[in-house]
Amino acid sequence: MPPLAVEVSVADRIATITLTSPPANALGVAVKEGLAAALDAAEAAGARVLVVRSAVDGFFAAGADLKLLAGADAVAFAEYVDGLRGVLERIAALPQLSIAAVDGFALGGGLELAMACTLRVASPRARLGVPEIKLGLLPGAAGTQRLPRLIGRGPALDLLLTGRSIGGEEGFRLGLVDRLAPDGETDAVARGLAAELAAGAFEALAAVARCADAARDLPFAQGLAVERREILRLFGTADAREGVRAFVEKRPPVFG
Repeated sequence: MPPLAVEVSVADRIATITLTSPPANALGVAVKEGLAAALDAAEAAGARVLVVRSAVDGFFAAGADLKLLAGADAVAFAEYVDGLRGVLERIAALPQLSIAAVDGFALGGGLELAMACTLRVASPRARLGVPEIKLGLLPGAAGTQRLPRLIGRGPALDLLLTGRSIGGEEGFRLGLVDRLAPDGETDAVARGLAAELAAGAFEALAAVARCADAARDLPFAQGLAVERREILRLFGTADAREGVRAFVEKRPPVFG
């Protein structure tokens, strides 16, 4: 039996999804199917936070499997793109929060995978980019849509049109990286953040993420409507009752 391209473990409400497909975690069929299976396992285990990381030194994920695509016809290419988009959109739509731990190259589809996550933790040595333009292509798994939403049209076009890659520090300045970790400590910082979030009020955390997405994607008035819907829904939850009661009783809340 060939080794797994993606491994998953769940502990303390955190699912750790590890890409294990050397030499560069290219997003071929095995990784795509492995990610889908890992998401199934994480949801079945009741995970509240997902950490997507790599076991391949120097690479988070290097993008599409070009050897696979070199022999593909138009139909096969469309199937590949749609399949990859489907997995990444599933990550983006999860009620669970997700964190990409990037310590190395995250290029093309690899960066699209990281951008599909709720948050990104990276080290200065990370290399982030969408080099598809150098192949006469474009990042087709929502890269042209998520990148401008994260860092703005101008900086996104700079990366999309030149295909250049940037380090973790520049990514942090642009807003592509949410937390900058010291070199070699990306996993530890991502796990620490995941533990903090997993101990929180799950429904409220998911609602905050939905409201933030609404602020990005919808007109202001519609975003306000989403916010109102979410706060009214949360008021009746057990976690909200516990949070208010704990505040009044001057003790830490214990969310269920």
